[in-house]
Order: sequence, then C-alpha cells, then structure tokens
Amino acid sequence: MTHSSTDNANEPLHPELYVIGAGPGDPELITVKAYKVLQQAKVVLYDNLANRELLDITQPECEKIYVGKRPYGDYTPQENIHELIREKAFSKGKVVRLKGGDPYIFGRGFEEVLYARQHGISTYYIPGITSMQASGFEDIPLTHRAISEGIWVLTGTKKDGRLSDDLKLAMQSNATVVIYMGMKKAAEIADTYIQAGNGNIPAAIVQHASLPHKKVAVGKAKDLPEMISSHQLTHPALIIIGWVVEVGR
Repeated sequence: MTHSSTDNANEPLHPELYVIGAGPGDPELITVKAYKVLQQAKVVLYDNLANRELLDITQPECEKIYVGKRPYGDYTPQENIHELIREKAFSKGKVVRLKGGDPYIFGRGFEEVLYARQHGISTYYIPGITSMQASGFEDIPLTHRAISEGIWVLTGTKKDGRLSDDLKLAMQSNATVVIYMGMKKAAEIADTYIQAGNGNIPAAIVQHASLPHKKVAVGKAKDLPEMISSHQLTHPALIIIGWVVEVGR
C-alpha cells in the first residue's frame, strides 16, 4: 500500500530543534548521526563557520537560512536566531541549527536549546569535532605522555572584552593551553607569558586546520604578534601554547 503526499500532510507537526556541530571545516568530519538528520531537515539555520557543502546533504525542498556571525563584522543578532528557531519549528517541524566546530564549546548552542525548550520545542544535541582537535593534522597532540597531562581551553575574549583571568592560572601548570577567539588579544597573551617568565614556551597558531587553504605558524609564546603578521594569519584561528607543539618537530 502506498501513501500519497496528502497522507503525510495530515500527520501532526512535531516542532523539533537539532543543534548540530559541523566540525572544524572538512565536511567529511561530521558524524553519521548529523548526516542522517541533515537528510531529514525541513529548515537549516547555518553559521559562518559551517561548511556550505554540508547543505548539499539536505533535500531540495529544505529551507536554508544563513544566520552567521563573522568575527568582528556583520552578524545576525541572537534574538533573531531565537525567533527563527521558534517560527520555523512550529511552521515546518524539524529545524537544524548547524554550527561550526562543537556548538557547546564557545558556541551559543545551549542558549538556543534552552530557548527552544521554553517554547515547547523538543531539543536534540549532536556533538561536533571542535577545532582544537584538528591541531592533530599539524602533528600537535593536545596531550602527550610525560609532556602534557591536561588541557586548559580558554576563550581569548570574555563577554566584557577582557582577556580571561584563567590564563594566568593555566600558565602555572604543564597543561597545553588552547585559546579560542584570541587573535585580537595576541599581544596581550604574549605579554602575559613574558611577564611570568614563560615567553619561550612553544606556541602555534592554526587557521583552517582541516581545509586545503590551512595556515600554520610555529614559534614561541613571546612571538605571537610577529607570527601572525609574518604568516598573514587572521581570525578565526586557534592559539596553542605548550611543549606539545615541539613533539612532532
């Protein structure tokens, strides 16, 4: 027995939000679960850092809406994104919020989940590979036995615009320090290390690590601003400071 499209039209609409991590850039680095959900999506709200090739997974009738936030440039206000989530979930059903990296690591994915729940929308989270894991493509392991026993993951710029105070705490350990959104604070980060007598700790800056147009600079913590200028690096990029940077070199 076959079902006509009118049968499907009579099915009850289930407002759903899937917050999905698009991974660090390479479209093949999303999960199988994310791939399957994209195939079923009615609407995709996608970020600046989500690879556009992932939109090809969706059905032709899927509505695709750009809601990106370019670093220090044009952006879609968070309130507008929330409103789109609510509107599309109740009008079309399965909404995918496709965010670069992992939505719960310095993204605002959980804010969107909480908003959706407050409005009676079922929510689901599908993790993505966060950009710091792509440092492995450059032979930079985030941990390595007898060299780094942990990872401090920090944002370079807090909500109030200041550098995180946790950086000074992280420097007291032998952990690898990974700084997201720190490019505009590179000089301040370098000065913090120099003042603590740690300016010679190896450092790397990695941009688009999983993509063909990747850029990488390797040097010392004290030289971060010079590394950025000499290699013509820009945001978004990841700053990694620690002895693991030297392991594969």
